Amino acid sequence: MVSFGLTEEQQSLKEIAARFAVDKIRPVAAALDERSEFPSALIKEGHSLGLINLTLPAELGGSGLGLFDACLVIEEIAWGCSGFATSMVANDLALTPIRIGATEDQKKRFLEPVITSGQLASFCLTEPGAGSDAAGLQTTVEDGGDCWILNGSKQWITNAGHASQYTVFATHDRTKRAKGISCFVVPRSTPGIEVGHHENKMGQRCSDTCRVTFDNVRVPKDHLIGAQGEGFKIAMQTLDASRPLTAAIAVGIGRAALEHAVAYSKERKQFGNAISSFQGIQFMLADMATGVEASRMLTWRSAWLLDQGKTASIESSMAKRLSADTAMSVATDAVQIYGGYGYTKEYPVEKLMRDAKLLQIYEGTSQVQRIVIARELLK
Repeated sequence: MVSFGLTEEQQSLKEIAARFAVDKIRPVAAALDERSEFPSALIKEGHSLGLINLTLPAELGGSGLGLFDACLVIEEIAWGCSGFATSMVANDLALTPIRIGATEDQKKRFLEPVITSGQLASFCLTEPGAGSDAAGLQTTVEDGGDCWILNGSKQWITNAGHASQYTVFATHDRTKRAKGISCFVVPRSTPGIEVGHHENKMGQRCSDTCRVTFDNVRVPKDHLIGAQGEGFKIAMQTLDASRPLTAAIAVGIGRAALEHAVAYSKERKQFGNAISSFQGIQFMLADMATGVEASRMLTWRSAWLLDQGKTASIESSMAKRLSADTAMSVATDAVQIYGGYGYTKEYPVEKLMRDAKLLQIYEGTSQVQRIVIARELLK
């Protein structure tokens, strides 16, 4: 039997995250956005509450949550600020390849110290010329005898300026595309690594985003995760698991925009009546609410399927696509309902609109999700 009810434990988890969002994130979100400032203190506080490293093993210091429970937490955090949520989720993204492909000894060495200390890690797949076409990445790795030698650049890397280690994907042979790619753990302190400036983004501005360059970076042989040539498979398995988490960020944005729009529509008067009494506004709100609810249900389903050990490529792509596009649509409609006020920084909805746009781009664009969905349908 299918049940949509949450257990007492899940409700408690959700409430902890919601309280953190209300008390800690919302009060500073606008200022962090304005200054494009990374929330280091909040990240540490979130770590102390177990709100970071959500899906990583409890025996290594993580929260040990399934994807479904993690989605409950992330929606609340993203309701507070999606930039903070992105920085938080990035640790799960960066460390999941190690959880998937590493030996037990590697997990102890590369997961536990980062997780327990509250350090950050970054997932380094995207490049200046390889975004949607991840198999076409150009960062190379050569066998240096007693080490691996990395050369190349990664772009749009979340938390890069604050990370202690990077999960890097590089190719042994560009002509082999996906079959030539391997995965490596690279400590930030390794000579030859250069981290660029924090990008001045349109939205999610408190989330740190940088370029990372590797110039003859020598990586120990035992930092290879999985077998040589398995990196692309590990990356795709990671992204399958991360899509529901990204979708949950979008749901949080959409829910926040809807709540602001409903509240404002009851306060704002035109022609002697609250604009909430106008059918045109009511239709907008009804469509916004339906989109947010549908996005949440599809996100929950994809997470639940993955928690059951089932394949959910199509469901997780559907969840990410629908949630991202809905967040953008709902945030845009919220600005419309606010009218001219919605276009100013004095009101919260313009930030939500800017933040939402990124959901349609990162972790696989909405167009790439459609390709994945269609490919699965046509198999």
